[in-house]
Amino acid sequence: MSDRVPSPSGSITAGSPWRRTGRGRFELSVVESQVLRDNPLGDPWARPIEVYLPPGYDDQPERRYPSVYMIQGYSGQLDMWHNRSAFRPNFPELCDALFSGEGAPPPAVVVFVDCWTSLGGSQFLDSPAIGRYHTHLCEEVVPWVDGRYRTLASSAHRGIAGKSSGGYGAMVTCMLRPDLFGGMADHAGDAVFENCYLPDFRRCARVLRDHYEGSYARFWEDFRSRTAMTRDGDGELTNAWAMAAAYSSDPDGSVHLPFDTATGMLIPEIWERWLAWDPVRMVPRYAESLRSLRAIFIDGGRSDEWYLELGGEAFRRALEGIGVTDVRFELFEGGHMGIEYRYPIALRYLAERLAPAAS
Repeated sequence: MSDRVPSPSGSITAGSPWRRTGRGRFELSVVESQVLRDNPLGDPWARPIEVYLPPGYDDQPERRYPSVYMIQGYSGQLDMWHNRSAFRPNFPELCDALFSGEGAPPPAVVVFVDCWTSLGGSQFLDSPAIGRYHTHLCEEVVPWVDGRYRTLASSAHRGIAGKSSGGYGAMVTCMLRPDLFGGMADHAGDAVFENCYLPDFRRCARVLRDHYEGSYARFWEDFRSRTAMTRDGDGELTNAWAMAAAYSSDPDGSVHLPFDTATGMLIPEIWERWLAWDPVRMVPRYAESLRSLRAIFIDGGRSDEWYLELGGEAFRRALEGIGVTDVRFELFEGGHMGIEYRYPIALRYLAERLAPAAS
């Protein structure tokens, strides 16, 4: 009996720890944003962008391609797409393998977008406390891509996908701009806010009381003076504030939390402002936008730590309520983290649905 360990096989060498080259190629560029130049947080207005060009792109100069925009979860930034888990390929490698292997879907241009902020994210919305990230994505990034690459520049051939806050951004962006995006994929996106956000409010109140004299200002001063995410409560406190900045900020940039920081009790009028941005609750208001989509993919892990698979199910049911039943919905065994292997499943679905009809 041999005691030799078999070598990995297939188009991706699972044990190789270095960045691998594929049959397609990636181009890294910078988008200089006009709408982010004076953003309230003083975050960079020149943003990196990475574009994947599938195999054969350079060989067929007359051919045009559907496009899929990949947006990231809370705290994500562009270069994190190339992070990998042990023994596993990262998503850019999985993307190339998808379009390079046998049984590949119709080729597509895949756009990796950066909407990072110093609060951790923007929810891909326009906010007077954060900046105009929805406008940046829709009015700057999309035209920039269409102007430089041979895309099929219409909503029928353009999709958007993401996980967590990126999944939220995919759902909401398709509702707000069906003229730009005709397909979406949501991997465990923020939805049913009472499930995914509300439980953190009591935790925030306790940590603020015990460590920061009840003051968010003291928390931010401390947080930015040390290594981030090294103290108890950092995740809940940063996330709650960033969501408030996205969902409940005033025109002057003032941020309003939906809970009392001393007791954790809800402030109903502020909480209602949050709920107005819950994708499930948005569905009836944007029914026509959603009915126009060519592709809707929703999935989530059965053990998601923020119960976001329940949000996916609620979103699916809300879609069914407006007559949208052509939806691919999947629950899988797993949690919220380390699910990059799910992204190619949705990417294949979008590439197939957004491809031009065969002549």
